Amino acid sequence: MSRFIVGRIAQALLVMVVMSVVIYALIGLMPGDPIDLMISADPNMTSADAALLREIYGLDQPLYRRYLAWLGNAVQGDLGYSRLFGQPVLQVLLPALGNTLILMATAFIIAIAIALPLGTLAAAKPRSAFDYSVNMYAFAGISLPSFWLALLLIMLFSVNLGWLPAGGMAAADASFGEQLRHLALPVATVATLHIGAYSRYMRSAMLEVLRHDYIRTARAKGASERRVIWVHAWRNALIPVVTVLALDFGFLFSGALVTETIFSWPGMGKLIFDAVMGNDFNLAVVALLFATALTLLGNLIADLLYGLLDPRIRAGGGR
Repeated sequence: MSRFIVGRIAQALLVMVVMSVVIYALIGLMPGDPIDLMISADPNMTSADAALLREIYGLDQPLYRRYLAWLGNAVQGDLGYSRLFGQPVLQVLLPALGNTLILMATAFIIAIAIALPLGTLAAAKPRSAFDYSVNMYAFAGISLPSFWLALLLIMLFSVNLGWLPAGGMAAADASFGEQLRHLALPVATVATLHIGAYSRYMRSAMLEVLRHDYIRTARAKGASERRVIWVHAWRNALIPVVTVLALDFGFLFSGALVTETIFSWPGMGKLIFDAVMGNDFNLAVVALLFATALTLLGNLIADLLYGLLDPRIRAGGGR
């Protein structure tokens, strides 16, 4: 197991290096640079001033040299400054990360708590009215655009009923109830879309497991249907679903760009968008690499969970 973990960590580091090259190159090849934005903001800036600024910031160097200089500083723990915010990258990143974690983790937990039982019960009663209802909801949840659902929720609960705020984040010293009111609509938007996808994954996995011979054997021995579903089948059906949940682990920290923008939620999704559009190289690269690293961590966690869910996988890995 230790060799497996070390191997996966080595693979993750290689992926991180490759992704850093790709992300830095894509951002560096975008039209314009930070100096162009400074020129548009200050019409009195001369071409000589612009050339001097490009030399100071290293923007007159080839892209690969700029990348190597950034990588060398990053390895030493210097992630640079954010041009847009005028602060070290980590000081800008951490508050946005905390805001996104509040939003996405809440939606993720709610989605799992609702979707897994829904998918399990739908598979236990195939072709029933309940099964068709769950399938209909799953289809709608997967198909609905997030911006459209967010606007509908705002119109219903904020504009027409006036129950909830249309956007923004409650102040840090606001009451717990007020913070929940600001959190309700963005969480409902994200959770609704994920419930549809997760319930469909769970239903498909359960239907596959319920066809196995050991399920028929358990029923032949007189096990109750509840025990067959929740003890014999459910744990094995979780194995492919865990893969999907693990892949969404990085999504918890990268944020939901559309949802955060519509609800003016100051999270990672909106921060990455602002950094890319503002040619803030340091902030955009670090934020995107952070999301990549957490996605790779989610994959490693999924591999470890396989061994807990199915001892045969753990035994095979030991050999």
